[in-house]
Amino acid sequence: MFGALILLIQVAVLLLTLPGTLELLALTLAAAFLKKRLQVSRIHPEVSLPRLAVVMPAHNEASGIGACVANLNASLKQAIGCELIVIADNCQDDTAAIAAEAGARVLVRQNEGRRGKGYALDYAFKTLLPEGFDGFIVVDADSRVDTGMVSEFQHAFAQGLDALQCRYRIANPEASRRARLLYIAWLAFNELRLLGREKLNVSVGILGNGFALSRAVLEAVPYEAGSIAEDMEYHLRLVAAGFQVHFLDTVAVLSDAPNQGDNAAVQRSRWEGGRFRLMAEHIPALFFSVLRGRIRMLEPLAELLLLPLAYHVLLLLMTLLMPWAFLQYYAIAGLLLVMAHVLLAIKGAGDGLTNIKALAAVPFYILWKLTLMPKLWRNARHDAQWQRTDRENL
Repeated sequence: MFGALILLIQVAVLLLTLPGTLELLALTLAAAFLKKRLQVSRIHPEVSLPRLAVVMPAHNEASGIGACVANLNASLKQAIGCELIVIADNCQDDTAAIAAEAGARVLVRQNEGRRGKGYALDYAFKTLLPEGFDGFIVVDADSRVDTGMVSEFQHAFAQGLDALQCRYRIANPEASRRARLLYIAWLAFNELRLLGREKLNVSVGILGNGFALSRAVLEAVPYEAGSIAEDMEYHLRLVAAGFQVHFLDTVAVLSDAPNQGDNAAVQRSRWEGGRFRLMAEHIPALFFSVLRGRIRMLEPLAELLLLPLAYHVLLLLMTLLMPWAFLQYYAIAGLLLVMAHVLLAIKGAGDGLTNIKALAAVPFYILWKLTLMPKLWRNARHDAQWQRTDRENL
């Protein structure tokens, strides 16, 4: 009886980690060795450049919205005929007035029954599409962008692309040890994996900030995604409809990581709880879709099967303790792959030594992630509600 239980546990751990290990292997090898990547031409005449709207959803962002609008306006000056629109969504502060004073056009939305970023974006797109915009760039209200970002998106759309995601980085990795580790995790999740997918010529995904959609995409697939992980939910619908998101790795959007423990816990549990909810809701359907021959759904399925790296590493470490040599060798290979994946992501950022030193704190970071499990479970429920992460003066 005991032997059967051990065997069952071994099989369960293998099933939980093997798809993610294979996904990591494919993306790491592609990012490291394949040459193909998105090339954006900048020789388009001004008359052929699309008219874009930078859409900024904002909920009670009075403390930082002015600086964010000023930053976006600097990027807009490098583009032709584009506009910034702030969606003040269910705000109880002066977000709308401050954004307007800073130079943004403001749409005010009040609907307490439908709260969250997905609803705000859907409202904005449906309001703005009749105005003739050719595409939309989404930037969060706590972000800063490269000066050339809007122009780069314009030229990418001008060469016929329909959906794009730029680099998305932590702006303040020096704020704390946790912020540094989150920065490293984002280098892997937000950059290296997207680069691997781009080189494999599959849809790279949407990260919720710094992505852009053309008019054609939004007319075919309206942004009707109301979950707390609305970006991943919408991306699944995009791929199912035959669209591909490309990785615009020449520009970046940056936002601060929460430095206080409570705020960091809210953010991580919201993101990962929403991801686990999507896994439960979509993995079975994606699996059967692939079996029916819809091969383009294979990468979204593999991406969902890859657990967040902290949990993936923890399961591999547990596998090392199991009395089966094959699983132990597999766990060692899986852990070495994770290490190679992270080191390659760090190498791509160009500031390696500081980040490599920070990896010594990974065991403490994993323990902290384990303390979030109750909150994560609550956010994984079907009726989980969107919750704003408080901003900090770091």
